[in-house]
Amino acid sequence: MSALRSSAARRVLGTPSAAARTMMRPAAVATRSMASVSEAPAEKPPRMKSFQIYRWNPDKPTEKPYMQTYTLDLNKTGPMVLDAIIRIKNEIDPTLTFRRSCREGICGSCAMNINGQNTLACLCRIPAESSADVKLYPLPHTYVVKDLVPDLTHFYKQYKSIKPYLQRDTPAPDGKEYRQTKEDRKKLDGLYECILCACCSTSCPSYWWNSEEYLGPAILLQSYRWLADSRDERSAERKTKLENSMSLYRCHTILNCTRACPKGLNPGKAIAEIKKEMAFGS
Repeated sequence: MSALRSSAARRVLGTPSAAARTMMRPAAVATRSMASVSEAPAEKPPRMKSFQIYRWNPDKPTEKPYMQTYTLDLNKTGPMVLDAIIRIKNEIDPTLTFRRSCREGICGSCAMNINGQNTLACLCRIPAESSADVKLYPLPHTYVVKDLVPDLTHFYKQYKSIKPYLQRDTPAPDGKEYRQTKEDRKKLDGLYECILCACCSTSCPSYWWNSEEYLGPAILLQSYRWLADSRDERSAERKTKLENSMSLYRCHTILNCTRACPKGLNPGKAIAEIKKEMAFGS
């Protein structure tokens, strides 16, 4: 009896039966599908951008370097120059050669000259508002391995020469770690962040002319990082190695290095601090 009453109540209240619900469903589906069609966004017009890229192949030594142009739709490309050249390599020309790794401005691998400025391709936005082509070259005044890949062998050899690691004889008081005050630690800010991308050194005219002997902005900034470290006990020895006419004093304070640093560091100031310590001691 209760089941009968329940069924009667549903009919009185106007609740649709199972058959009625089945008949209503196609209309609802049709309504939704028509709404989705009408709300579909219109396709964006293409935003074409050309990239002129320096090409040179060591396997063809008789062929001179040349610029090759590639055109991409920016609607289908990420915002950074590195996104563009990765897409060119993946979809257009697999022979294009360049370095890249982290894509976050940490490793320094994708350093190159973009529109006349040394910077990291992963941190350089594509100038979409400009109609001019984007021009990509390897870091200036370097030997080229292939295309956008510079030979940094000498640069790293110079870095090794400054012994870029903590040197001391006095053991830690607790036998565990070398501590320093907050004030001493603060002196390293603006120095330890250097990622050795070589953008600053390869933008320095003095380094172009004297790279065999002049250490250059990047290496001198790294050198000052250890001179400024209160835990290091080889400051006198480090300064002695800089006491010549070439390693340090070829810097003429042009400050191209500071303008070029993609991390916002100031190699020019670090070099000035070394000169001050060399002249007046510390």
